[in-house]
Amino acid sequence: MADEKLQAISRTLRSIQPAHYLFRVESMSVLLDTSIEKYESGSFEVGGYKWRLCLYPNGNKRSDGDGHISLYLVISDTQNLPVGWEVTVSFKLFVFNHIHEEYLTVQDTDGKVRHFNVMKTQCGFAQFLPLDVLTDPCNGYLMDDSCIFGAEVFVIKYSGKGECLSMIKEPDNGTFTWMIENFSRLKQEAIYSEIFTVKDFKWKLVVYPKGNYKAKNKSLSLFLELANRGTLHHQRKLYTEFELLVKEQCDGGHVKPSHTWFCDSIKDWGFSNMISLSDLKDKSNHFILNDTLIVEAKIMLMMHSKNI
Repeated sequence: MADEKLQAISRTLRSIQPAHYLFRVESMSVLLDTSIEKYESGSFEVGGYKWRLCLYPNGNKRSDGDGHISLYLVISDTQNLPVGWEVTVSFKLFVFNHIHEEYLTVQDTDGKVRHFNVMKTQCGFAQFLPLDVLTDPCNGYLMDDSCIFGAEVFVIKYSGKGECLSMIKEPDNGTFTWMIENFSRLKQEAIYSEIFTVKDFKWKLVVYPKGNYKAKNKSLSLFLELANRGTLHHQRKLYTEFELLVKEQCDGGHVKPSHTWFCDSIKDWGFSNMISLSDLKDKSNHFILNDTLIVEAKIMLMMHSKNI
């Protein structure tokens, strides 16, 4: 058994009782006077494994426990575990203080975890509590010659779940230009571009030539739509920063930047009032030339997560 003298141990008080097991010892003074080296409690299950508490009333003398009570967590029923098994655990052991009505909590410091395996089936504290502290009634650990110990166990095991967050700035092929011919003859309330792909995500532009909702008959409406949002995993989102442009065919254009999280409930994002119909039809602005309107989407940043 490893020497535990140099363990870094934390001792604190807390009012909440241990979550997983309580072990009450009555007639503690009688137990201390016996020749019983150790006692193992009944088993309790946590994290899919069975455990016991192991109490050395007069200390585990093989691990520098002289003059102390030694208390350990023991993994049991190991015969049912697969060959080469190992269980990683963070745990706390407790003793109740009747005066303060709180539990003295003993645990490893610095986030240390313990590894249980076929060669090491118990871990704990050889110097859990000095015997003179335990037996002095003024300290509150004995009440009517009884003492209460406890355990809290957290089994650390990989669940097989995780995610990777990726950010793509100025992705390749992030600009899509759509030339809409015979614009003045359009009768549809909404028209849709062909699908274009940027980094595995499929997009299209949506134009309402005479506006939608409150902008109807006032402005042209322009939106960027995620065409394959169904490929997003449940409760996953795709953050996108982009610009929408109605192009001046002589020079420049009317640009509006935007950003949003695309998800199951948000399939498109953009502007109902992208540009007023009066500005759009003003020939001096050169938005429509030869009855052709040019709109554009430029995706500047995408951030999304996927399962790993």
